[in-house]
Amino acid sequence: MNVALLGTGLLGQAVAERLHATGHHLWAYNRTPEKTLALQQQGIHIASTAGEAMAAADVVVLMLADATAIRTVLFDPSTSQALRGRTIIQMGTIGPSESGSIGENIERLGGQYLEAPVLGSIAEAKAGTLLIMVGATPEQFVTWSPLLHALSSDVRLIGPVGKAAVMKLALNQLIAAETAAFALSLGLVRRGGVEVDTFMAMLRKSALYAPTFEKKLPRLAERNYARPNFSTRHLLKDVELTLAAAETAQLSPGGLPGVRSLLLDTIAMGLGDVDYSALYERVDPATSG
Repeated sequence: MNVALLGTGLLGQAVAERLHATGHHLWAYNRTPEKTLALQQQGIHIASTAGEAMAAADVVVLMLADATAIRTVLFDPSTSQALRGRTIIQMGTIGPSESGSIGENIERLGGQYLEAPVLGSIAEAKAGTLLIMVGATPEQFVTWSPLLHALSSDVRLIGPVGKAAVMKLALNQLIAAETAAFALSLGLVRRGGVEVDTFMAMLRKSALYAPTFEKKLPRLAERNYARPNFSTRHLLKDVELTLAAAETAQLSPGGLPGVRSLLLDTIAMGLGDVDYSALYERVDPATSG
């Protein structure tokens, strides 16, 4: 397929590489041109504007940071005319009401819209093992599943637009909550003089264990948050979206406001653009006695 990909951040670049590797004709655009240099070296066409990328494609994949970025890029007068007759697949994390509103605007301008947020990160994107949840009509799902299967063997129709966005928030808030909880447990163990290996051995055999603990342990143990798959700043954005969705649904957010505070404090420490596991620095500061 002829595909335009708008947004080549950490995950967007990996998605672009995978689509290119699986034989799709790709035009990529990013508001910060420097982030497209690696893709250009791989032979991917780089557009100077979003409109140029969209004009060359039949389908447009969005990997932009948030709803504000989507609106800025898509609904600029120089771009919006390119929406007519094209399908937009939104793959980032935005709120369900935001997704619905963006979809309505696209349809008013003559395009079609579906959401397909993903669970997984750079390694999974490059390997084609992302988990993809789709908010669309059944007909759209059938039409665009072949493209999405280039990125995943597990592509699921959750329901109409908005439902997949809800599912993504439900999953991403677990990332925040589990990481914060594990950081506190690890801090207690280390400061209490218990061997981390002993703690992990017991945890692995319990119903409490989650694979993300194993994945993040080296970063926390070494306090190494470089080369992030997902940044503190982006996780804060998703937590705030979850809190807003919980309020709309009249749910108590439990301890999530506390996790939000941890993330805000971590960003204030200058750790907004590193791996989100850097929240450990707020939970268990290295300089504390």
